[in-house]
Amino acid sequence: MNRSFGQMEYFGYLRRNPNDPPDSNYVGYDFWVSKLNQFNGNFTQAEMVKAFITSGEYRRHFGP
Repeated sequence: MNRSFGQMEYFGYLRRNPNDPPDSNYVGYDFWVSKLNQFNGNFTQAEMVKAFITSGEYRRHFGP
């Protein structure tokens, strides 16, 4: 479930696959999956949504 949730974060917030440019591998995706695993799947405690919507990539695509 954590892997699916991580992938949906990329699809939903960044509108891309985890290995699409600007990434060329799954390093970022693997980071978020391992972070979810550390927090037993609790995405709120892992601060996933916050991290995605405050990222530079998200802000460049969707506003300030």
